[in-house]
Amino acid sequence: MSNPVFFAPAGSLDHVEPSGLVVLDGAEARHAVTVKRLSPGEGVDLVDEQGTRVIGTVESSGDGELVVRALDVVRETAPAPRLVLVQALAKGDRDEQAIESATELGIDGVIPWQSDRSIVRWRGDRAAKALAKWRSVVRAATKQSRRARTPEVGDAVDSAALARRITQAGSAFILHEDASSSLSSLLEDAAGVDGEILLIVGPEGGISPSEVTAFEAAGARTALLGPHVLRSSSAGPAALVVANTVLGRW
Repeated sequence: MSNPVFFAPAGSLDHVEPSGLVVLDGAEARHAVTVKRLSPGEGVDLVDEQGTRVIGTVESSGDGELVVRALDVVRETAPAPRLVLVQALAKGDRDEQAIESATELGIDGVIPWQSDRSIVRWRGDRAAKALAKWRSVVRAATKQSRRARTPEVGDAVDSAALARRITQAGSAFILHEDASSSLSSLLEDAAGVDGEILLIVGPEGGISPSEVTAFEAAGARTALLGPHVLRSSSAGPAALVVANTVLGRW
């Protein structure tokens, strides 16, 4: 069974070496001590959310402090190409379900997309709260799935901004039921691409024809994920499974 994971502050693991001690305090240490009740000798991983993982054992715990003896230090390189899920805002928390599952499956970044047909709208104070919730969901899923790197959740974009982002990407694929080419075949062609690969998922009502036209003009291609129509909560994770397999990440 894998070790439980706890987040260490950015930079705090940069100079840790095997056999060294790491002192964790704050909310993460309190959770480890009072909720998980970790005791000396138990295995634990500390990650900085940027790719560094300290694999160790508990040296001591108590008073809101966890002391870990490092057994090994792993510095994971960022995957290339980078996979980014562009998730249209959706009702009923389906968008949050999508980004949670995508994080568990290894997505590298998430972009909230205010599409033309999104029923949910992010405006004013709601926008800030909703974005914070997305980042919280992704961070929790990172810990649950024992990842060392937390996916970046970017600011929300509208369709015009997304078209500009597509022009900067290595490849971009619009998951669309009317596409003629499969996502797997298109990904095979993009296997050696530099930069990032965007996987674009529309809302419940689908991506509008004008958006498809604009995105294709910016360089995106429509891709067929499978024979069935998937919900907005499952299309992104399903596409990520295909990408992980075709690109050899799994």
